[in-house]
Amino acid sequence: MNYLDFDKTGAYKKLSDLAAKGKTFDSGALLTAERVVSSIAPMAGGLSYSWAAKAADPALLSALQNLSEEQELIGKYNALLDGETMNTGEGRKVLHHLLRGQAGRRVSHEGKDIGSFYRLELDRFSAFAENVHNGNIRGSTGKRFTAAVQIGIGGSDLGPRALYLALEQWAAAEGRRRLRGAFISNVDPDDAAQTAASVPLDETLFILVSKSGTTQETLANELFVKEKLLKAGLDPSKHLVAVTSETSPLSHNPAYLDSFYIDDFIGGRYSSTSAAGGVILSLAFGPDTFKELLDGAGEADALALEPDILKNAALLDALIGVWERNFLNYPATAVLPYSQALSRFPAHLQQLDMESNGKRVNRNGQRINYATGPVVFGEPGTNGQHSFYQLLHQGASIVPLQFVGFTESQLREDISVENSTSQAKLNANLAAQIVAFAKGKTDSNRNKEFPGCRPSSLIYGKRLTPKALGALLAHFENKVMFQGFIWNLNSFDQEGVQLGKLLAKKVLSGDAGDDALKAYAKLLGV
Repeated sequence: MNYLDFDKTGAYKKLSDLAAKGKTFDSGALLTAERVVSSIAPMAGGLSYSWAAKAADPALLSALQNLSEEQELIGKYNALLDGETMNTGEGRKVLHHLLRGQAGRRVSHEGKDIGSFYRLELDRFSAFAENVHNGNIRGSTGKRFTAAVQIGIGGSDLGPRALYLALEQWAAAEGRRRLRGAFISNVDPDDAAQTAASVPLDETLFILVSKSGTTQETLANELFVKEKLLKAGLDPSKHLVAVTSETSPLSHNPAYLDSFYIDDFIGGRYSSTSAAGGVILSLAFGPDTFKELLDGAGEADALALEPDILKNAALLDALIGVWERNFLNYPATAVLPYSQALSRFPAHLQQLDMESNGKRVNRNGQRINYATGPVVFGEPGTNGQHSFYQLLHQGASIVPLQFVGFTESQLREDISVENSTSQAKLNANLAAQIVAFAKGKTDSNRNKEFPGCRPSSLIYGKRLTPKALGALLAHFENKVMFQGFIWNLNSFDQEGVQLGKLLAKKVLSGDAGDDALKAYAKLLGV
């Protein structure tokens, strides 16, 4: 397997030549009704990926196919699935795909069947959730649990929270709501206090999620919650479970009702399909719901092995994104779900993308000379239309857009006003935005002129179900993975978060060392 910096490939030169010839999006020539119905790639979970409004004609698609082959993207994905060390910075395998099947592969480490270990933990926390639901496991006063609160930060919060919110209404409509879910992440004490006040403590199970068992913010919030429980006359050990590694201080600890395990091969931002997301989702909606999400993700992982880029949505999305980032010089991308259920999904994708590919050295630690991961942001439609779409439509910078939409709402409750339902209004806005961004509008009043040529993609399906959600999650995980392979990055470590943590510990120890650091700490009352 050859690991080449992107600018050392023949495909890089070919794409540079195309960009020099002005290969930008010509809406009049490209975006037609025929193109809309033909420019679709299949996805898992009943979803589809439309690239009709992207800057992609046959010449570009051919060059992108060549790029995929030259950089051996499918080969590198297979190597990852086979358990090769892909996290070069930490010398680790990358096995989040194994949580949902690893496309049928078996992976071992030091004689241990890792897949069997993951399946055992899935069975254990599924059984635990069932015992909570049927009342076999109760709080310290004997009451049934009615709420579950996850304590975590970063990947232990963003992904699981996004998935919980995405399924909350669906579960209500399908009669699958079991426990109410809530989350504590910020070390700001107001976060923990507000969440603790919103639940009945004697009926609440807290889930502490920290792979290392040493995460400063999470442990501070755990102590905050324990103090609340003690003041309420409750035994914290009857209201806490841990999700951690087997080598952490939280492992096999009598201070918790139970502990469920992940390992170092599961990165935080890729851990939503592990116990880090599975415990809260199984408690909230039942183990079957979480397993349906895993099925959708596993199906998406299998589809991502397709070498034809027009039949591999994650790969095509990744390649077009590289074209936009490196050759059209677009520094950001917006994720715009026209689904209130996905309100926190853009926040999860911020971490997934920016923590994975926000790198300036290659997988061997050598400086690279091209742009890598974009800035990612987003907000659900139609709220975003009344916020930042002004800049997207008429601003000086072009921002590629990734829309997500569904033909049905989750609750299937609606009202008709002025001869159309709210869901119809939502999707009419979505269709209108895609075309408005692409085609723009001329006007003698320059203030009312829309330049157009603003590229977008659309992921769409019938309804946001657990399987569709799993497929959506895996699509973006695999897109980020493929882009990391193209840029020759290690997309699976996150050293960029460490320096600030180290300096914060110095401040709190009373030995800041740096005069400026001391001065800022003094300003903030530390």
